[in-house]
Amino acid sequence: MRANSGCLHPTVEVANQYPALRYDPIKIRKFFDTIFSLYRHDLSGELSVVFMDSASHSKLHGKYLQDFRPTDVITFPADRENELAGEICVSVDQAIEESNQRNQPFENELSLYLVHGWLHLVGFDDLDKMDREIMRQEEQRVMDYLKKLSALPDFRLAQ
Repeated sequence: MRANSGCLHPTVEVANQYPALRYDPIKIRKFFDTIFSLYRHDLSGELSVVFMDSASHSKLHGKYLQDFRPTDVITFPADRENELAGEICVSVDQAIEESNQRNQPFENELSLYLVHGWLHLVGFDDLDKMDREIMRQEEQRVMDYLKKLSALPDFRLAQ
């Protein structure tokens, strides 16, 4: 992990379009402040984070990436002219499904999607096998660090 020296952190705007998703906004802020500081970057402005259901997420995936299959996270790059640090759109339904299949806590799976999106914004990619391996290693390193600091959000689903 590379230290982020002297960079301004983006502001985070969260749009929760998944009615059953609950979390503490202060913990989300701590989570992002922590990951912002891990990598050298020049991203500033607003980072948009959107929690979506699978159907809406798949429509977005189809519209912008011409692929209507379900996916976990879609990341849109920074737009410096409009002071946007980027956008991370995650499928809460996909996190529920994956966490059940992999026997992982839901909050960890959803946090992983946010980490994955941020890694894309700071220059990591996962298009080929080697890049995917590097991405997975970085995801694990960041998740371990967040857990060590107790900086994971408290994502939970309402009954």
